[in-house]
Order: sequence, then structure tokens, then C-alpha cells
Amino acid sequence: MVSLIGIFLGLALLMILAFRGYAIVWIAPVAAAVVALMSGMNPIELYMGPYMEGLAGFVKTWFPAFMLSAIFGNLMDVTGSAKSIATWLTNLFGAKAAIAAVALACGLLTYGGVSLFVVVFAIYPLALAVYEEANITRKLIPGAIAIGAFTFTMTAMPGTPQIQNLIPMQYFGTDAMAAPIMGIVASIILYFGGVFYMEWRKRSYEKKGEFFTQPDAAHAGAAIDASELPNPYVSLIPLVTVVVVLNIVPIIFGLDTASPYNIIYALLAGNAVVMLLNLSKREAFIPAVNKGARGAIGAIMNTAGAVGFGSVARSVPGFEVLTDLIMNVPGSPLISLSIAVNILAGATGSASGGMGIALEALGARYMELAQQTGISPEAFHRVASLSSGGLDTLPHNGAVLTLLENTGMSHKDSYLDIMVTSLILPIVATIVAIGLASMGIY
Repeated sequence: MVSLIGIFLGLALLMILAFRGYAIVWIAPVAAAVVALMSGMNPIELYMGPYMEGLAGFVKTWFPAFMLSAIFGNLMDVTGSAKSIATWLTNLFGAKAAIAAVALACGLLTYGGVSLFVVVFAIYPLALAVYEEANITRKLIPGAIAIGAFTFTMTAMPGTPQIQNLIPMQYFGTDAMAAPIMGIVASIILYFGGVFYMEWRKRSYEKKGEFFTQPDAAHAGAAIDASELPNPYVSLIPLVTVVVVLNIVPIIFGLDTASPYNIIYALLAGNAVVMLLNLSKREAFIPAVNKGARGAIGAIMNTAGAVGFGSVARSVPGFEVLTDLIMNVPGSPLISLSIAVNILAGATGSASGGMGIALEALGARYMELAQQTGISPEAFHRVASLSSGGLDTLPHNGAVLTLLENTGMSHKDSYLDIMVTSLILPIVATIVAIGLASMGIY
């Protein structure tokens, strides 16, 4: 029981320090040391043993994907391909559908493999322009970006190359297309529900007389010269390449669709295609590659550190008691999985980090339950992925802070919209997905 209390204390410390903005890479070992000491075990031995094994194992499996994804996003940015696609979509939808256009543009880019952080920076100037044309308050820009970048293409859409859809593969033996019906229904809820809510918010602001106002110079957004952007249809080719190589090529050639190598081939192909199609801008390639490679180190270490904490928690005596508590949550085991991933994602302020802790500690047990209960492992995959995108977007989440900072908005201005679109609606979508799974619809 003391060991169990130690796990909860470690998680509480992790949450408090993460909320205060400290890096997971060092607070996770500190939290793990609390777990070790409360369990009467040597913290250094656990750090050098289970903690580092969990961390190193995650880095070994996923660093190529993190790095290639970051490079791909930067190449799409510096070549103007991301802006070209977003400009095309916003022009296609027009000012009357500004919110839906911004959300869809973000979603298209993230579904094609562009990092959500890159999307936030690439889309903001376009969102600013279309919101000005539509005379919509800038307070609603973060919510629209959150719909497209933080929700359905991050966790729900079958086949998305985002890491939150890939991590469950190694625990459940699934592929990126896992539980397509559950994923598509959840995506519909997340996109259309989010747009419906944001349109309601727009009308509310209009009734109060709040419309577009010019931002300060620091958040004015860089001017976009459409004549310098590549053709949007050509710009779509790298995104399509990533999705096709990840999901369709393995089927055509009879390869293992669950292999972690597939995302590496997909991103390599995407990087090669975006460079080949933009050779006139080749002087920007190496700086973009360097920036992506450096950024990937910090990104993966944050998630890997959280996974290491999960490995320590799994190795102490209190873990069996914790497992029994979680597994005895009434109803389907999908419910307990969703609760565990949501709580840990909220505690770490990270979708991938929270899911990493949960699956590292409990993934094997849930796989056993899938075999015992007859529930498809694909359902566990999709619920884990969806749940990682719920409580992760609490106010201390790094992506939330980046989004608000980049758009010049405060938590008071725009966090309610982010919370509804990327925290509350994902929980609703997860509940619906679990309901589908209970009817044998995957």
C-alpha cells in the first residue's frame, strides 16, 4: 500500500512540475525516484535499470519517425507547400466559412504528416487574413486551429501518421488504420462538432459587438505573396505520398502493416518528394533538415522520459494493486484504458507522454484482456489514441502554450474554445467510440 501511495505521489509531483512548465526530461526521473523511495527500493538502480530501459527502448523504436516527421514539416514550411495548401483551401471556402476552412487546412496538413507545431506557425498568417476578411474576432483563431491540429487528424482518423496514432501499434500488434469505423465516426464528431461550436461562439461575439481587430506588430503575421507559392495541387503530392506509403503500399506488396518501419519509409518518401518538387528552393533544404533534426531530440526525449516513469511504476510492488484498481473499473476494459490514458496525458501535459506511460505499464495486460474478452485489439488501439487527445490539452500543455503565444491570445481570451474543441469533444468522441466497440463495430 505504501508503494501504491508512492506511485500516486510520483504522478502528483509529475503533474505539478509539468504544470509549472518544467521539462519532463528531468522531472520524470525525480518523480520516479519518489516512487522508488516509497517502495523501499534504490532509486539509482531503478533509474539505471527500468527507467533507462523504457526510455532507451522508446527512443530506439521512434526516434527515426520523430526526426523524419520534424524534417518533413520544416521542408513543407520553407518550400511554401504548407502555406500553398492552406491558401488554396481558405480561398476555396471563402470568408463565409473561415472557421471551417482554417480547421480543415490544419487537418489536411497534419493528416499528411506535418507536425502540429509547424502547422500552428504556418496557418496563423492565413487565419489572420481570412478572419479579417470575414470580420471575425481574433479570439476565435486558436480554437479553429486546435480543431484541425489537435483532434481528429492527431488521434482519430484511420491512417494518420501522427505519433499518437502510431504508438499503440507496438502494444496491440495493430496498424495505423486500426478500427476505421470508430475512427471515422470520432472524426466526424470532432470536426463538425468543433466547427458547430466555433460558429456558435462567433455569433455570440457578434451579438456583443466584438469583431476583428488588428493585432500588435509582434503578432501581425508575415505577409504572404501567393505568386511565390508552389502550385497547391503539386504541394499536396508529398502529403498523399506519406499516407499512401504508410497505409496502402504494405498491403499491395504483402508486407507487415503493423511494422514500425512503415512510417520511416513513408516519411522518407515524403521528404524525397517535397525536395524533388521544390528544387528551385534547394538552398533552404539543409537549414530545414538541421532545424528538424535538432527539434526532434527534445520532442522525443520528453515522451521517452514519461515512458521511463511508466517502466519504473511497473517495477514496484504497488503496481499490482494499481493494476487491480484500474482493471476493476466497472464496464468494458476500454473504459478503464480511456480513464488511465486521459489522466496520465493530463498529468504530463502530453498526449504521447501520457499514453506512453499508460501503455508501457499496462499495454501487455490490456492485450491479454483483448484476447480474453474477444474485443478486437484494434478497438484498444483506437480508444488509447483518442484518449491521449483528451485531458492532454489542459492549460499547461506545451502545444496550447505555443498556440496562444503565436496568435497573441491569452488563456482568458481563447482557452475556453481550445478546451471545448480539443478536450471536451475528444472525451465525447471517445465515449461514442467505446459504445460502437461494445456493439462489435470497429
